[in-house]
Amino acid sequence: MKYFIYTIIFLALVFIGISVSVLDFNDILANESGQAMIVILASLCVIVLMLILLVSRGIDKKRR
Repeated sequence: MKYFIYTIIFLALVFIGISVSVLDFNDILANESGQAMIVILASLCVIVLMLILLVSRGIDKKRR
């Protein structure tokens, strides 16, 4: 399960990298730039959730 979580985090980072390359900083909320911003924010949420899951699993292992 640990490697699966790391894989998801890696894929989220790849999505962020791809989306940053699509951004147009002159008009950040235009068509493709707006979609890229949504993908970046969603990927950041996924990373935060996976890190919370890793920490909670570590705490659970220490309690047992």
